[in-house]
Amino acid sequence: MSKTKKKPLKIILGIVIFITLPSILFLGFIYFKYSEDIPTGVTGFKADVLANKMLDVLNKKAFDSTNTFEWTYKGKRHYKWEKHKNCSEVYWESYKVKLNFSDSTLNQVYVHSFKVDGELANDLIQEAKKYYKNDSFWVFAPYQVFDKGVKRAVVNTTQGKALLVTYSSGDSYLWHLDETGKPTSFKMWDKQSPIDGLEASWTDWTTTETGVELPTFHKFLFFGIEITDIKGID
Repeated sequence: MSKTKKKPLKIILGIVIFITLPSILFLGFIYFKYSEDIPTGVTGFKADVLANKMLDVLNKKAFDSTNTFEWTYKGKRHYKWEKHKNCSEVYWESYKVKLNFSDSTLNQVYVHSFKVDGELANDLIQEAKKYYKNDSFWVFAPYQVFDKGVKRAVVNTTQGKALLVTYSSGDSYLWHLDETGKPTSFKMWDKQSPIDGLEASWTDWTTTETGVELPTFHKFLFFGIEITDIKGID
């Protein structure tokens, strides 16, 4: 290879190393600083008592009696969840998808307010389901601790007793609570988190018109998830 050809390659290689090496070192630092093994806890009565304490301070009774919730996730996607009908509308960009969780044949898809069917509709329905699963979790996760297949355990930590919640999928979350039982953060061991034990805040709460406590912001590492336009409707 001639010297004239080698020089550009060396420059390109140098640029790649300059860009990627610091990123790799930074990610390695973050991983070793925050990564931790999932703790073990004790299941049974005391775990259920701690879970119920959390639900009481968040007003689970009001959550159960609220028919409809609305919220916007990170300013990108808006939801109208009609809980009593087991369906939700999902809005993003120029799309509107009506998901019926009881009967998928009733799902509907609109693009620029025009109803569409076929492969495009199926693709958008799957996308809406993925968005709903992720985005609703960051709003309603505390209220899911007694869902079918969920296991609860008490873990003794340096911050006091924490609630370890494990779903049938294997995803686990360690809830840290204040003295009243209100969540302040959780640590994550799930398929979406790049680091085991990554912690996210649950400190910015608002009370809906129906009396339900819901989060408005989560912080983890250098990132944030903002939840706006929250409504609870009887």
